[in-house]
Amino acid sequence: MSRGFALVIVVAMAVAIAMLSLYGLVRYVLEERGRAIPSSVKQVVGAGAVSRVEIRDRVVYLPMPRIRRDVLSVEEALAYRRSIRSYRDEPLTIEQLSQLLWATYGITDPRRGFKTCPSAGATYPLVIYVVIGEKGVVLGNGSYLKAGSYRYDPYSHSIELVKEGDLRAELAQAALGQEWVREAPINIVICAVYERTTRVYGERGYRYVYMEVGHAGQNIYLEATAIGLGTVVVGAFYDDAVRAIIGAKPNEHPLYIVPVGVPEKPYRVSEEQIWRFIESNRR
Repeated sequence: MSRGFALVIVVAMAVAIAMLSLYGLVRYVLEERGRAIPSSVKQVVGAGAVSRVEIRDRVVYLPMPRIRRDVLSVEEALAYRRSIRSYRDEPLTIEQLSQLLWATYGITDPRRGFKTCPSAGATYPLVIYVVIGEKGVVLGNGSYLKAGSYRYDPYSHSIELVKEGDLRAELAQAALGQEWVREAPINIVICAVYERTTRVYGERGYRYVYMEVGHAGQNIYLEATAIGLGTVVVGAFYDDAVRAIIGAKPNEHPLYIVPVGVPEKPYRVSEEQIWRFIESNRR
């Protein structure tokens, strides 16, 4: 085989993979939103709209996510991150819920629809649910979001009520009785539609999905730590039971349950403590 012919084959394969990736992204957007992502997005949001919560029927339009400088640095969040299973009997604010969901899988590139975690071929197989307990999320006027299971839409940064009622006890039972699932005011449940990725990458796509859910899980950890919350990822549960409890679709496979709450005791460590440990291992 000549070098020129081999180069043509390599280029053709690269183009084919790129086209398949684009097909996967477009099809995902059409499935999720019923329309393609606009080539450009320009929206002017007034100051009052940033913190506004709007509820229409079963849809809650969350406050706008903030990219802030008044919270912990990345390094501090990494240092203070811990798996926390004990929470105070306090609700989350609607602003905290907004930040958590955006950090999990929100939009960071309005033009191309890219999200907060990397995705193989931008296929974005994950689907985010949040189970909110009774008086689990407080609004600015002192009222609370209705308890139930909600599905997150990253494009409109909203959640839609799928099943009504406090589902935490059922969810904890499906998670082999792990009490932190029952006691946390909210639980983020991350599901995956494997076909979005495997139809582009074949069997290798399963690996890419598992990588992606890990990215999303760490995003929750770091955002929770940065805004004064605690969390732990839960992987031990009965898949079919969790799917039924949250009202997920048959092709949405639960991978993570992530309880989030106000920690009983946040973890803190100093630079000096870390330095001393490192230095002690150099001798």
